[in-house]
Amino acid sequence: MSQYEEHEMYLKRVLSNSISSQNPSEDTKRKARKLSSSYFQDYKQNLLKEYEGKKLTDITNSHVVSTSYGDTLKITEKEKIDFEIKDNDFKSQINSNLKLLPKIGLKTEQNLKNKGFTTIESLKNHDKYCDIASKFIDEIDEMSFGEIIDLLDNNKYSRKCRDNLLKSISLTDCENFKFMDIETLGLSNVPIILIGVAEIKGSKIISSQYFLRDIYEEPAVIEAYLSHLDGDSVHVTFNGKSFDVPFIKNRCLSNRMEGNLDLPHLDLMYFAKNLWRDELPNCQLQTIEKEVFGIEREGDVPGQHIPDYYNTYLSEKNIGPIVPIIEHNRQDIVSLASFLERMYEDVN
Repeated sequence: MSQYEEHEMYLKRVLSNSISSQNPSEDTKRKARKLSSSYFQDYKQNLLKEYEGKKLTDITNSHVVSTSYGDTLKITEKEKIDFEIKDNDFKSQINSNLKLLPKIGLKTEQNLKNKGFTTIESLKNHDKYCDIASKFIDEIDEMSFGEIIDLLDNNKYSRKCRDNLLKSISLTDCENFKFMDIETLGLSNVPIILIGVAEIKGSKIISSQYFLRDIYEEPAVIEAYLSHLDGDSVHVTFNGKSFDVPFIKNRCLSNRMEGNLDLPHLDLMYFAKNLWRDELPNCQLQTIEKEVFGIEREGDVPGQHIPDYYNTYLSEKNIGPIVPIIEHNRQDIVSLASFLERMYEDVN
């Protein structure tokens, strides 16, 4: 085959991936249909027919739970998971990071290490840095996981190396991770319609989802989620620092509720960009699922269609449109556990 013919074949293959080409591939046509508004309108109508006459309690593993703000619907799923965060002796790694001390930057750290001061512990014998080194060593042993996260996150040199934040998770129990995601009726000042939280319990990952059966149940949905949190909890989200947690805080204020959401927070979107942006087309959650873990969702409803689907559920009194929303949310939170474990392995 000539170089010209090879080039022609390459162009045809590339153009077949574009819906605007003369001969788009069948896979490209299928993807284009799934991105169209008409596809999701047809899908919604099919769901209405499929679930006509069904009740919310017909959803597998669903039941009504009570909170101090009233009742709400809870959906629980248990799956086997092989989740392990191997010890990486992170306290020793901290000890080698002289930049965690005040007034020590990159150049000063290198100069100190050239002189044999390779750890913060060794700086206890340094004329200038002995006092702050001794104070740091005493404090680090008493620090909670959240305080260590803050120490790493707030240090201007540590911020450039997101790996340290991921490596630090060996310092907490994996049962403290709260893999969380919310679904809402819009981007601001609207109700949360679903909160999902997944937790590691031994060899199982347990997802608990709280669904807004009508718009008056939002306080109960939020309260049910807050019941999973305690002083050792760690939020694990995907863009949750910018969206999910501030959104819940705002809805707490709107509903005149109190809740401690100022917890250690691992937002995996930032780590994904740091680790995989050169390997992936983009760092969206479902792209990572497909490209890194080989998971391709079927029957999924993207976030922009969720408000319309939920409002149809309310107006038609038919659970069909909210069934894929619940599954979308469940897959999101379970995927976060796989993301975190894989990221931890990569940085170690």
